[in-house]
Amino acid sequence: MNRVLTGQVLLVLCCVVYLIWWYRGFRPGIDVNRVGGINGVLLLITAALGMAGIVMSLMPVREAAPLKVSPVTIAAAGIIAYFALLFITRTWFHRVVTTELLLIVGWTVLEAVVITRLDAAGLLGSSGFIVMCVVIAAAFLVSMVMYVAYYRMEEMKAFYAAMVPLVTEGISMVILILMMLINK
Repeated sequence: MNRVLTGQVLLVLCCVVYLIWWYRGFRPGIDVNRVGGINGVLLLITAALGMAGIVMSLMPVREAAPLKVSPVTIAAAGIIAYFALLFITRTWFHRVVTTELLLIVGWTVLEAVVITRLDAAGLLGSSGFIVMCVVIAAAFLVSMVMYVAYYRMEEMKAFYAAMVPLVTEGISMVILILMMLINK
C-alpha cells in the first residue's frame, strides 16, 4: 500500500507542477517559450512526476477479496470512452481535440483501477469505494465540462477554467490518500 500511496502523492505533485507550468506559460497577453528555460524544466518535472506516479500507483497490492471489475475491463472501457468522447466533443461540440482529453480519460481509468484494487485489499473502509467512485466521477464530469467550454470562453476565463480539472483531480487524489491513511 505504501507504494500506491507514494504514487498518489507523486500524482498530486504532478498536478501542482503542471498548474505552475500552465500559469507561467499560458497567461493571456504573455509571450513565453513554453518548453524552454524554467518552463521546460517544469514540463520535464511534470512528466517525471506523472510517470513515476502512474508506475507507483499500479504497484501490486495484496487483494484479500476478488476485484469488483478487472483492470483490463476498466482499461478497455477507457479506450472506448476516449474514442466516443473524441467523436462527441469534436462532432457535436466542435471542440478541437487536444491532449487534455487523453489526460482526463487516462486519469479516470487509472484512479478506477487503483480504487478497485485498494477496495479488494480492504484498504478503503466499508464505504470508501463508493465514495471514491462518486469523487472520481465528479472530477471527470467537471473536467469534461471545462474541456468542452474552454474554446467558447473569453481568454482570461478560459485560462483559469483550464486549471479547474487539475485542481479537482488533485483534490480527488488527496481524498483517496486521506482514506488510505485513515484505513491503514
